[in-house]
Order: sequence, then C-alpha cells, then structure tokens
Amino acid sequence: MTTATARNSDRRVSPVFLGIVAVMAVTGWAVWTDFAAKPGIGVFLFVTAAWVVSLCLHEYAHARTALHSGDISIGAKGYLTLNPLKYTHALLSIVLPVIFVIMGGIGLPGGAVFIERGRIQGRWKHSLISAAGPLTNVLFAVVCTAPFWLHSLDGVPPTFRYALAFLAMLQVTAAILNFLPIPGLDGYGVVEPWLSYSFRRQVEPFAQWGLLAVFALLWIPEVNHVFFDMIDWILGGLGIQPGETGCGQAFYQFWKGSPDPGFCGVTQ
Repeated sequence: MTTATARNSDRRVSPVFLGIVAVMAVTGWAVWTDFAAKPGIGVFLFVTAAWVVSLCLHEYAHARTALHSGDISIGAKGYLTLNPLKYTHALLSIVLPVIFVIMGGIGLPGGAVFIERGRIQGRWKHSLISAAGPLTNVLFAVVCTAPFWLHSLDGVPPTFRYALAFLAMLQVTAAILNFLPIPGLDGYGVVEPWLSYSFRRQVEPFAQWGLLAVFALLWIPEVNHVFFDMIDWILGGLGIQPGETGCGQAFYQFWKGSPDPGFCGVTQ
C-alpha cells in the first residue's frame, strides 16, 4: 500500500543533488572572488558541477512531465529526487555528457529515465514528455545569458563572465542537438508518436547509436565549423561574443595551458 510518507520520500530532493549544487555554489564563489590560485581549476569545477545540475534538471523535466501525463510509476523509480544515481543509464546520463564537454566543449545530454509509455494516452503527451528535457536546457541558457542580453555585466569579474559564457554555450548546444529528430535523441521522441508503426520498428535498432553518431559527426571539421558558426550566431544574438566563450573554454580546459591574459583581460 502506498502511503503519503512513501510518496513524499519519492519526491524529496536527494542529498546527492544538493551536494552537487553546493559544489557549484562554492566553486562559483571561488571563481567570482578569484579565490583559487589557479582560476582554471575553479572554472572547471564550477562549470562541470553546473552542467551536472542541468543534466539532473533535464531528466527531472522528462520525469515530472511523464508523471502528470499518466505514468505514476515515475516516483517509485527515484527520478523525482534529482539523484543522478537513480537514472536508468548513469553512463549515458552523466559520464558521457561530462566526457563530451571535457573533450570538445559540446553539451549533449543522453537518455536516462525509463518511462512506461503504455500508461500514457495521447500523442501530444508523448511529444511533450520528450520536449521537456531540451526545453529545460533552453531555460537554463536564458538564465546564463541574462546578464549579457540585459547588459548587466558591470562588476562581474572577467573569469566568472567567461565561465558563464561557456556554460551558456553548453546549454545552447545541448538544446539544439537534443532537438534533432535523430533516433536516440529527444527530438526524435517529439516526432515519433506521429510516425507510422512500421517506420518506428525499422528505426528502433538504430536508437542506441544516435547519440554517438551525432558526436562522431561533430568531429568532422567541416560539420563542426558550420555547427559552431551557428552557435556563435545564436550566442551573439544573446549578447555573448565568440571570444568570451573561447576564453571560458580555455579556462575550463586548464590542462592545455592558461589562456592569453592580454586577450582574455585576466591577470594570471
């Protein structure tokens, strides 16, 4: 028998998630105050923690939307606690997205929560469940870019500004890539309910490779160049210049050496 106490525990925010938020807050403060002797380490920890927080919120949005659409099994699976350790595929949900960021500065969340689609009636509900995750990245990007498009950067330390610009870039890339109608990505989940049954059966075996296929395509120089030109154009419309995201990524990948102090305007 399900009790009110059990339901509350299913939805109580996990200490694991709160710990990640704490790391984000502390390292964000360290970057803001220039507390760390090596600012790159602070930027790395701050952006990585914030990225993992956004991954948790991405999956929470899927789960919460599914719950309100009819899948009442979501709570018992722990998805509403924001605990990344509860995800069905922790490797796809947390490990691979962090590796993608470290290797190439690409924000690409993976599939994580298992939703019992048979409990949900209506194609629009299925589409909305899939769209909820990337829309969370859009919201996160709006928050990260707000100081830029609101012209409220006075007093913001340069290193923190660059870290925020890089984090915003990750959110924009995550939203765009996840909305691609490719099997295995949320964009395909949006259109899948509207496709014929036979077509879905033919495409289903390729879903497990969709995420890696997109990442592999982005390693092709020509594709990468066009994609990031589009990202720079979008970020430019939000008030962020390519140099700012470039400096943010340079600080983030501190093992490659410090960014040019003259270009980034930061005293090392």
